[in-house]
Amino acid sequence: MTRTSRAWGVIAVAILLIGCAPQPLAPGQASTPTPTVACPQVEGAELPAECAPYDPDQAMAQNERHRDRMEMSAEAAAAAEALAAPLRQVLEELRASGGVSVDAVTQAIAAAGLELPQVREDHGDVLFGVDGPEGGCVFGVVTAAAVSVEVGGYIKDGGCLPAQ
Repeated sequence: MTRTSRAWGVIAVAILLIGCAPQPLAPGQASTPTPTVACPQVEGAELPAECAPYDPDQAMAQNERHRDRMEMSAEAAAAAEALAAPLRQVLEELRASGGVSVDAVTQAIAAAGLELPQVREDHGDVLFGVDGPEGGCVFGVVTAAAVSVEVGGYIKDGGCLPAQ
């Protein structure tokens, strides 16, 4: 590197740093405080200057986004739906027999041609989720009163069945 190119480098850095320097306040101009605390927006209430306002309802909705399902291709949806119909029938027969349990639902899923299901009990209901043959999920719930079988993408935090 030559002395000239080094000098130009120093000048360029100096120009960049000048832009980072705080600007002096004009006479009589008050400084604006920088928000240091997140405060929920409350209708009709004025927040202190140190607050950065946020919408608590929106924050709670964002907090649950990990449970949303991802998109899946039309091919994956069609392949999963082709297995969902026979699964509904097998699970409906199981429900009608009164033998709903985690083990019975796991066996019914295997009988419908799906492998490695996630199955768990939740307050007497049996929830299940299993990978579709081309991706995505076949998931649902079996209760004493009804059977629900749906097709959808993977959950954003992984798998077909939401964590407890």
